[in-house]
Amino acid sequence: MPAGFGHRADLLLAGTDADLARFHPGDAGARQPVHTCYVPADLVSEQTPAQWGEAASSAAEEAGGLAALAELAGIDAAVAPDLVARVGEKLRTEPVEDLRLDLEDGYGERPDAEEDADAVRAARTVAAFARNRATGAAPAFAGIRFKCFEAATRDRGLRTLDLFLSTLVREGGLREARISADGLPEGLVLTLPKVSAVEQVAVMVEACLALEDALGLPTGRLRFEIQMETPDMILGPDGTCPIPAMLRAAEGRVSALHYGTYDYSASLGISGRFQSLEHPAADHAKNVMQVAVAGTGVNLSDGSTNRLPVGDPAQRRETWALHSRLVRRSLERGFYQGWDLHAHQLPTRHLTNYAFYRDAFDDAARRLVAYAGRSVPGIETADVADEPATARALACYVVRGLLCGAVGEDELRATGLDPETVRAVANPGAAASSSAGDRSSPETGEIA
Repeated sequence: MPAGFGHRADLLLAGTDADLARFHPGDAGARQPVHTCYVPADLVSEQTPAQWGEAASSAAEEAGGLAALAELAGIDAAVAPDLVARVGEKLRTEPVEDLRLDLEDGYGERPDAEEDADAVRAARTVAAFARNRATGAAPAFAGIRFKCFEAATRDRGLRTLDLFLSTLVREGGLREARISADGLPEGLVLTLPKVSAVEQVAVMVEACLALEDALGLPTGRLRFEIQMETPDMILGPDGTCPIPAMLRAAEGRVSALHYGTYDYSASLGISGRFQSLEHPAADHAKNVMQVAVAGTGVNLSDGSTNRLPVGDPAQRRETWALHSRLVRRSLERGFYQGWDLHAHQLPTRHLTNYAFYRDAFDDAARRLVAYAGRSVPGIETADVADEPATARALACYVVRGLLCGAVGEDELRATGLDPETVRAVANPGAAASSSAGDRSSPETGEIA
């Protein structure tokens, strides 16, 4: 090797190194909600999360209790009592993790004056959620879905976004309450739907920059989700997938990519009877999304099922079983978030999530202990020789279980693992998140 070649390699790869650091930073270790609940904005008040929790608990009681729903979900009877207790507490304290006040499809077309008023009201409600986090059943994440940037709805979408953010910063009272230095809650989420072109993402970035400037916000403070509801996001007119270009155009502002079950299915001509999270077309789209965001730090969310447990007892049992199966299916495929459309879906959402994170907890902890104590490959006595990448995946699984409340830090310590060590394995180089056993910051995991 010629002298100084290492320096030449550094020079040749400097641009590549910078791009990898900028566009593929990896998972930051921040909390991701297990679900998003979409509710028309005019139907939401600051009591909505608690009301959903109460409705969920009542529906479960009518069905024989959470234990009966755990049986429908296929949860082992030996572990069900502990899960039932945990989920019962979850429905009392944080039944909804992420609430999206919908001003798009679920809201419909309204007179401008009516939507203006609802956008302003939505801002005040989201501010109330932030104030209520310490004492009530308020969501850790909340925000709006505004209308898309297609020509017919573009002006309305931008106006709604402007009214919502301007009211939140100037009238939400979060600065005065010393909850937020910039007037925005930490768990604010903005959802840009029906994206079909990179240029729409670029316009959203410009809108964010303009609003940050007008409202005195730090550059980069406003981030947004993209809803994948059109085939153009999977295969663009040039024959490539435009998602990577969209993420680059977003300049780090995209927080998540959400699959839209029904818009996407309908756009492919799939009959309403067969539109589902588990349709082969849905799996193909989600597989493309998963590859496109790998390593970028952008979260993924599966979509919803429109089969709601609101009918007679037989219909409810069948629909709860279906919902649980679909939630489990998404989790097993690496989609750790989904949509819920009705309060009665909350029991099976949380039961299934908790079961998923507890089912393999003991094995994951055992393998992490062995990994932490490894010496020479092939000599240690562990029955699985885990690579560093697998160890990170195991640690991420454990951390997600901690963050959603499925397992506690005391249980982790009992296995011989320190929570901070596990977080460091899950997110090398990232600032360690703090305990998730208590209410934590949605952005950092720090105790609120």
